[in-house]
Amino acid sequence: MMSIDARLEELGITLPEAAAPVASYVPVVVAGGFAYVSGQVSFVDGQLLKGRLGDDVSLDDGVKAARGCGLMILAQLKAALGSLDRVERIVKLGGFVNSTPEFADQPKVVNGASDLMLEVFGEAGKHARAAVGAPSLPLGVAVEVDAVVAVRA
Repeated sequence: MMSIDARLEELGITLPEAAAPVASYVPVVVAGGFAYVSGQVSFVDGQLLKGRLGDDVSLDDGVKAARGCGLMILAQLKAALGSLDRVERIVKLGGFVNSTPEFADQPKVVNGASDLMLEVFGEAGKHARAAVGAPSLPLGVAVEVDAVVAVRA
């Protein structure tokens, strides 16, 4: 079986550095066979992707923003677990999309993170999910995603 690091290399994916928290929380808590990953905001090419879907952020850029959140989730997991090979399954993603009241494509946006998990982990990347609109998000970002992940000891 291929290691997750080898899979990332095969996909041409380089993980970012795990970001430090911006408030009073920790990025990941590992307890009872699960890793709970705090909400990760939309970094794309090393920059925060800010704005609002339905206003100044396109659907395509929203999908890229959600993928950036997913990449940071993976970076946080690797930092906390030592190896992504300890991931047994992505259990749930929670997606928050900074969007106008009229914008209704939050699920399409959050697919950016969901599709990444499927690319990297295959069947183990299939997960439950929420994708909701929010009137604003921390730091003015377009997307935030958190995760619950089953992990091996």
